[in-house]
Amino acid sequence: MDDATDRSLTARARAGDRGAFGQLYDRHVRPVYGQAYGILGDHAAAEDATQETFVTAWRKLPTITTEDSLLPWLLVTARYTALNARRAAQRRRLHDDALTDDLPAGDDVERAAANVRVREEIARAVARLSEVDRTLYELCLEDGLTYAEAAERLGLTHASVRNRLSRLRATLRADLRAIRETT
Repeated sequence: MDDATDRSLTARARAGDRGAFGQLYDRHVRPVYGQAYGILGDHAAAEDATQETFVTAWRKLPTITTEDSLLPWLLVTARYTALNARRAAQRRRLHDDALTDDLPAGDDVERAAANVRVREEIARAVARLSEVDRTLYELCLEDGLTYAEAAERLGLTHASVRNRLSRLRATLRADLRAIRETT
């Protein structure tokens, strides 16, 4: 293995040297995985978070500034990536629980049919949103991204994402109230 410092490997990787980035990966993958596993407690999820951390590092290499080691930056990124993954998993579990709670018990078929109509109306309301708002709905409300992550992906400010989602939620709530009043 090369005795190059993280600083020199990072500089080479910035210049497009995949081998240098590979050395950084080999050097730091275990502590990054350990950070992710400590938060997630699941091997597959920790592997995904570790991969996402290194993909983010590759993408952000031009803006990463390190004094000596890239490891502190990687560990912070792994922590936030794992926390976001844990929050998204919790939201999915809550969503899945809500769906199973909506299953009809006995002769509650009318209620189940109303729930199907509500979901269909939500889908129609989301389809009527602007492209940016629809994308925000998918990123934040379905995929579980944070406002900051969605803002970065879409080139918006955090405040803009927050305001758009607030308006979007109010619109969807109003649409749902109107549906409930007619059912």
